[in-house]
Amino acid sequence: MEAVLQTRGLLSLPPHPTRVRSLLNPSQGLKQRLFAPKPLGLNGLSLSYKRVPSVVAKPNGLSPKEKSFICKAEAAAAADGQPLFGETPTPKFLGIELVTLKKIIPLGLMFFCILFNYTILRDTKDVLVVTAKGSSAEIIPFLKTWVNLPMAVGFMLLYTKLANVLSKKALFYTVILPFIAFFGAFGFLLYPLSNHIHPEALADKLLAVLGPRFLGPLAIMRIWSFCLFYVMAELWGSVVISVLFWGFANQITTVEEAKRFYPLFGLGANIALIFSGRTVKYFSNLRQNLGPGVDGWAISLKGMMSIVVLMGLAICFLYWWVNKFVPLPTRSKKKKEKPKMGTMESLKFLVSSKYIRDLATLVVAYGISINLVEVTWKSKLKAQFPSPNEYSSFMGDFSTATGIATFTMMLLSQFIFDKYGWGVAAGITPTVLLLSGVGFFSLILFGDPLGPALAKFGMTPLLAAVYVGALQNIFSKSAKYSLFDPCKEMAYIPLDEDTKVKGKAAIDVVCNPLGKSGGALIQQFMILTFGSLANSTPYLGGILLVIVLAWLSAAKSLDTQFTELRREEELEKEMERAAVKIPVVSESGNGSLASGSAETSETSTPSNI
Repeated sequence: MEAVLQTRGLLSLPPHPTRVRSLLNPSQGLKQRLFAPKPLGLNGLSLSYKRVPSVVAKPNGLSPKEKSFICKAEAAAAADGQPLFGETPTPKFLGIELVTLKKIIPLGLMFFCILFNYTILRDTKDVLVVTAKGSSAEIIPFLKTWVNLPMAVGFMLLYTKLANVLSKKALFYTVILPFIAFFGAFGFLLYPLSNHIHPEALADKLLAVLGPRFLGPLAIMRIWSFCLFYVMAELWGSVVISVLFWGFANQITTVEEAKRFYPLFGLGANIALIFSGRTVKYFSNLRQNLGPGVDGWAISLKGMMSIVVLMGLAICFLYWWVNKFVPLPTRSKKKKEKPKMGTMESLKFLVSSKYIRDLATLVVAYGISINLVEVTWKSKLKAQFPSPNEYSSFMGDFSTATGIATFTMMLLSQFIFDKYGWGVAAGITPTVLLLSGVGFFSLILFGDPLGPALAKFGMTPLLAAVYVGALQNIFSKSAKYSLFDPCKEMAYIPLDEDTKVKGKAAIDVVCNPLGKSGGALIQQFMILTFGSLANSTPYLGGILLVIVLAWLSAAKSLDTQFTELRREEELEKEMERAAVKIPVVSESGNGSLASGSAETSETSTPSNI
């Protein structure tokens, strides 16, 4: 970008350069300053000078043949998208550089495939463990605590060791290929042989001795291959999405690209949710076209696992293509060491900071609340849809509706943040969960008196509870993805760097697992105390009310602290702007220089204004 400055006007200066010499570098002479090899820098602008024929109107009687100095300002190309002077502009398509598109499009396709698989696996794992013979929704709390959590910890320990000995490419393939192989083997080998490899007789004997209270723990042993599928499906979400994909995306994208395109990945994820929900629905309805005596669920499972394998191979191909044909961005060799906090150190840090305590309360409360309602809802879902195909078909519709609701909420979230601010946005998720949770538990507790009224709409109390529970989960998850997660990440922004890094490490170590396992532990206690999940429903509803109220209180407290920190941050920025003095340099026709500041009252009077 070149700007030709006229020698007469606001920027022209008096013929006494000595008066303004002190405003520039006093240790250098005028000649050295003008012809220094390194141009002077002014707040992101680099100033250099060259002698070219004047192309402006002739000031002060100067001849057009006379030479004059022209100030050339080169703005930082990354700031305004303009190439530096003399630099060849990079090819673009729709305003986006082609090298960026070569990264973003494959990343978007990878994310679509990963989320497509995750939705199929998430719906299928619930069908397997909830509808299996000798099992029920009561198995889920025990699975999450005693199987899923230890395997997740074990995997991360193994992943850490592999990361020390393998290259990034080898590590990616080493992690994802066993997932693909397992899901293919399950659909075509383990599930068809499940009647032969599950210890049904042993589980029945132990259940007769221990009683129905131990149905959940014994079901883990009874249907161990289904439980293994459940854990692998859970790990696909945490490992392939969080570790592999986002690790790779952060490796090959710049900060500017991430700010621009990462939000679009969220919208693409919900499109994947809609399409995968339709896929689950299609394969679940295949049973209607099969003859008697045919295991319709086995056929459906083979079809869905085939798609999972194909999508997994597509992910590997896209990863290979990006690594081969896309140049990686240059990184600074300086690495900031992230503090490693143990569990006890994380707990101490949580307790010491009120801001972090409130933020931790939000994370833990969401994990407990959604688990309390979700497991109870799935037990009613099995009662309404005992067949695996019917259950899976309903979950396909559920996933599609969740994708549509989340997509819509993401479009509305920007308006909510702009119009009502952080506090309102942070309070929407617990409010939605509380209101829908009250409706869900009310239908379970007082369903019989409402039976005649519901019959007029062609529904039983059980079916009404299933639908209300589905709406509760749909709106809670969509509010979580579109509002709760952005609010949580925004809350870290105004913190100082030390608190920001340590607080996030503490919440990652303590609060996420506590939120996920907290609801499961509460349900296990209730099941073992009252005999079943149904008998525990009134108490679970009361616990949900207490937790959500604590959540709302923490959100209100955090909003006050967040607003205050933001106000202080803005005030500091304004003070920094007010303290900055920007010198203005130009040259008049007689070779004199001047410099002025927007904030200094003692400036030279221009020769011509």
